[in-house]
Amino acid sequence: MQLFPRTAALALSSLALCAAAASSAWAAPAVTLKQENVSLAMANELINATLAACHADGRSAVAVVVDRGGNLIAVQRDDSVGPHNTEAAQRKAFTALSTKTPTRLLAANARANPESQNLNTVDSLLLIGGGVPLKVGNDVIGAIGVGGSGGAAQDEGCALKAIAQVMPTAP
Repeated sequence: MQLFPRTAALALSSLALCAAAASSAWAAPAVTLKQENVSLAMANELINATLAACHADGRSAVAVVVDRGGNLIAVQRDDSVGPHNTEAAQRKAFTALSTKTPTRLLAANARANPESQNLNTVDSLLLIGGGVPLKVGNDVIGAIGVGGSGGAAQDEGCALKAIAQVMPTAP
């Protein structure tokens, strides 16, 4: 009769080890991501500063901000800007975000490098200047896209002035 308690203890110990192994295999990962992102407040500040920069140069525009996941956070379009510019600005912002590159630079690189020319066939990308990634250090937290101000250089210039004003420590 003494054999039974010993066998039961061994069985219970084995069962406890199996349960511990199973629970650790199904447990949540020990490491989670903590990432900076564009807030609505920051997006609105960037858009207001972008439109103010365009207006200071006597230009109208549309400005769009997307977060680090490419989701639309905020958009404003001046009354006189064509509706197609809104979609263009959003695609510029998405392109800048996903490539981590200002779209005017990306467009120039694609024209200069035959291996990159096919980027213009990717439906979600728009290789026209006016999209600028938003960075905190080296981390891209979102992007701004501008359209309708009179050309790629003007669109990008309005965005860069806004970023310098709202995010002065951004590289």
